[in-house]
Amino acid sequence: MLFSSQVKSRLKPKNLAIKLSTKGEQSIFKKHPWVFSNSITKINSDAKTGDLAIVFGKHKNKVIGLGLYDAKSPIRIKMIHFTSAKINESFFSKKIEKAFEKRAKLLNTNTNSYRLIFGENDGFPGLIADIYNTVLVVKLYSEIWLPYLETILQNLQKVSKAETIVIRLSRNLQQSESHNLKDGDIVYGTLQSEVVAFVEHDVKFSANVIKGHKTGYFLDHRANRKQVGGFSKNKTVLDVFSYAGGFSVHALYNGATEVTSLDISKQALEVAIENGKRNPYSGIHKTIAGDAFEELKKLISKRKTFDVVVIDPPSFAKQQSEIDLAKKKYAQLAELGEKLTSKNGLLVLASCSSRVLAQSFFHINTQSLQKQKRVFKNIMNTHHDIDHPVTFPEGAYLKCGYYRFID
Repeated sequence: MLFSSQVKSRLKPKNLAIKLSTKGEQSIFKKHPWVFSNSITKINSDAKTGDLAIVFGKHKNKVIGLGLYDAKSPIRIKMIHFTSAKINESFFSKKIEKAFEKRAKLLNTNTNSYRLIFGENDGFPGLIADIYNTVLVVKLYSEIWLPYLETILQNLQKVSKAETIVIRLSRNLQQSESHNLKDGDIVYGTLQSEVVAFVEHDVKFSANVIKGHKTGYFLDHRANRKQVGGFSKNKTVLDVFSYAGGFSVHALYNGATEVTSLDISKQALEVAIENGKRNPYSGIHKTIAGDAFEELKKLISKRKTFDVVVIDPPSFAKQQSEIDLAKKKYAQLAELGEKLTSKNGLLVLASCSSRVLAQSFFHINTQSLQKQKRVFKNIMNTHHDIDHPVTFPEGAYLKCGYYRFID
C-alpha cells in the first residue's frame, strides 16, 4: 500500500503519566472525551503534542483512560480510550471497523457517500473521514494525529476500499510547521477531477474535495433531504441557505414543479444548478443570490409563498457569547419562514449550532410560530443521521423541525 511520504511523521510520541483533579476524573468516568488544562494536576514536564497521555486514577494508581496530548489547545488531552489498552495498528483497526459497522444500515441503501469517522464520537477527536464514492477525504483539526496518521490512513483505506485519499487541513494546521502536508494533498491513489460524483438515496450529487467547504459537501442532512424530497411532489419549494442545493435537488428529483435555491454565494448556486442537472427532473430550478434575511423580506413584500420552505442556516453560535444573538436569528427566520409558507404548506427549520440545544431550538420555533396566529402542527423533529453518531453532549449539533400549517 503506497502512501505519499508526507504522511510519514517525523514526530516520535512518548508516554506521559497524567493525574487529574477530582472534577477531571469524574469527566473520564462519564466517558467525556475532553480534558481541559486546568483539570491536570500532574504531568511530565517535557510533554509534546501527539504524546500518549496515560491517565491514572487517584485510587490504586489504576489506568482509567488514554488520550493524546495537545499543547496548543485548552482541551489539553483528547481522549481516545477509557480503559487501559495497547495503542498500535490493531487498536486503530478495531476502532475503524467498529465505526464502519455502525454505518452498515445506511450503506444498504443506494448511497455511496457517508461519514466514516465523526471525530470524538467515533473515538478520533479532531479527525473527520468522509467517503465520496471511491474517494476518502480526511480532514485534520489537530496535530495530535500526525504521529499516527500513516497507520490510520492504511486502516481507513482497507475498510472503505477507497481508491484515492485526500487530506484536508484546518486553518491552524495549514499554518503549522510540524508536518509536510498541504491542504488538498492527494496522499494515496490518483484523482481524475477535484469534483467527485456520488449518490445519496438514489440522487446524484458532486463534491469538490479539494476546494469545497469542510470535506467538500455537508453529509449530515442526508436523511432530512430525503424527507423533504418525499414531501415535494407537485409542490413549489424554497431552499434557503441552499449552498450546493442538497434540499433543492432532492425536491426536483422527487417531482417538485418549481424550486428556488437561495444563497449568498453565486458560486454555490452554480454548483446547485449543476447538481440538479445530474438528475432527471421536469420542474423549474430558480436561484436567488443574496443575504437570506433581506431576500426573504423581499419575497414577503411580493406576497410570494411556497408549498415547502426549508431554512437551514450556518451555525450562528460559534462561541458562547453568540448564543443570545443566535436565538434571536432563529426566531426571526421562523417568523419569516411562516409568512412564505402557503396554506397547508410545510415549513422546515434546521440548526447546526451545538451551543443552542435542541430543546431550546424547538421551543424558539414553537413560540415564534404561535405568535403568527396560524394553526400548525409540529409533525416531526429529527436529529443526527446514522453516520453522525453522538456519544457526548457537545457532539450533538444537528436538529430539524417540521411544521405543517393547517390554514
